[in-house]
Amino acid sequence: MSASHEAGSPPDRLPPLPPEQWTDEQRVRAEAIIRGPRGALISPFVPLMRSPELMDHAQAMGEYLRYRSALGMHLSEFAILLTARAWTQQVEWAIHAPIALKEGVSAETIDAIAHGRRPDNLTDDQAAVYAFVTELQHNQSVSDATWSAFLQRFGEREAMDLIGIVGYYSFLSMVMNVARTAVPPSVASRLPSL
Repeated sequence: MSASHEAGSPPDRLPPLPPEQWTDEQRVRAEAIIRGPRGALISPFVPLMRSPELMDHAQAMGEYLRYRSALGMHLSEFAILLTARAWTQQVEWAIHAPIALKEGVSAETIDAIAHGRRPDNLTDDQAAVYAFVTELQHNQSVSDATWSAFLQRFGEREAMDLIGIVGYYSFLSMVMNVARTAVPPSVASRLPSL
């Protein structure tokens, strides 16, 4: 997947390493990612190649959270967008906004998240996830009312997976924001500044 920077944006601090320069450990761990459901060494793993064991553990967690979380793809992608917006993480937004749309998150909901607004017309499931994620991001916890409402609607496993999604995608956001990872081509508009 090719990636680029907009004119005037700072250079990528940890750009792709040419495969011929990979260490044996980097090669083994990168090839495992390439053979997995992602099918390529995608953007978040480019800077993580500098720490191959960390990359390996991160990709295992991410593979579960992205493809098999107890919340299902629709709500997982919704939570990923909320996390990308919280960190103004352009790479995650470019990758996941089109996936979220394909998984049934409406264009209006995606646009509201992009602009830092609570979307109108959330489903009851989305509203429960929205309350949980935004409280967790802003308060570093969730209130008893939000916790109880979420558990009534879902359960403890779904709560743990949602916490995992927020934590994992916050980690990737930090990695790529610090690395200044190039944004891949996408049909999604860039996140505006808030």
